[in-house]
Amino acid sequence: MLHVLVAGAGIAGLTAGIALRRAGHTVHVYERSSMNEEVGAAINLPPNAGRHLISWGLDPIKCRFVKAESVVWLHPQTLKTVARHEHANNLENYGAELWYAHRVDLHDALRQIATDQDGIGPPVTIHLKSFVVGYNTDIPSLSLANGKIVQGDLIIGADGLHSIACETVLGRRNPPVQPKHYNYCYRFLIPAKALEADPDTEWFNQDSRGLTRLFIDNEGSRRLVAYTCRDNTIHNLVGIFYDNAAKNATREDYLASVEKETVTERFKGFSPKIIAVINKATEIKRWPLLYRAPVPRWRKGHMALAGDSAHPMLPHQAQGGAQGIEDGVALGVIFEGANPDDVEERLDLYEKVRRGRASVIQILSNVGQDQSHLVREDLKDYLDESQIPTNPAENYSYMFGHNVEKEAAALKLMKLSQ
Repeated sequence: MLHVLVAGAGIAGLTAGIALRRAGHTVHVYERSSMNEEVGAAINLPPNAGRHLISWGLDPIKCRFVKAESVVWLHPQTLKTVARHEHANNLENYGAELWYAHRVDLHDALRQIATDQDGIGPPVTIHLKSFVVGYNTDIPSLSLANGKIVQGDLIIGADGLHSIACETVLGRRNPPVQPKHYNYCYRFLIPAKALEADPDTEWFNQDSRGLTRLFIDNEGSRRLVAYTCRDNTIHNLVGIFYDNAAKNATREDYLASVEKETVTERFKGFSPKIIAVINKATEIKRWPLLYRAPVPRWRKGHMALAGDSAHPMLPHQAQGGAQGIEDGVALGVIFEGANPDDVEERLDLYEKVRRGRASVIQILSNVGQDQSHLVREDLKDYLDESQIPTNPAENYSYMFGHNVEKEAAALKLMKLSQ
């Protein structure tokens, strides 16, 4: 049995905690916040991630997730359909559905599974208001802001975009930078009831269950994405664009409130019907989009990275949370049966399983599902040219069809039997 220390109780950190708990290890998660209010709006739970959480006991219906039915790309002025992709065969093709979830609902479910007294393995212990400020990767330990040092056998650094763990692994600073194509977004939620009450906006509710709508203005580098969550009672909207002013964004710009007039001006020229929907928002947050190029290593000594600390992603492929879940699942498989002397060897396996695939999706996430040609050259470092997705359907196949549990188990069996 290992004593595992996880820095960060986000989606990746909690998933790693659950997986390592199920592998028989004692897990302590250190979270800087009080977790009273999980930040964020909605999130996709695609087949490549959801199949594993469901096998652990997560019930999408009880969590009020919405099953995806289709995606439509729409002209922002005429609202005419430009392209469409159906998700009706996801279960048949990939063994699981694509779900749209409120981030709070997903996070609460993960926390419940992690700490459930009746689950497999020792319940995960979550330490709140415990800010990790330093790591020792040789004598595995965390340094907390209160001066306390916590020792263990294995450290998982899941401390997010501005990761101290990543800098520790690389031995240098690795700040996020502005992406080339889209660098800012507005996020907001609108209750379906608010739209239904107004004749100018009730159209947005029609046939909305399980539907993702993308209103795309490629010439103006603007995109508006919308889908429902929480049992179809809430519309999640994300307006994505490029803004030179974002180059000066600071941490204080994250989740800063924005006036509706700013948003409607940004999307000026979109159909008046869309502007009417935006005007129903009561709270809009701005969110600078930052990017880090794939890193050359994920581990050092007895520590490895997971989630955004390893592979922060822009939202265009809706795979950020899913890739953090894949990290956690892989850790659970690889560390089953491990003892302290095995840690470094097992971390090598973890990096082999995860770094290449996550790097591909990290690069693809810099552009829309219809724009993979813009990052084709960057992908050649990781994929043969014939493997590079060229359209949304191929993107979905590459992302949804992967089973990280099987890949990790196969590599582990091959390496440990040599």
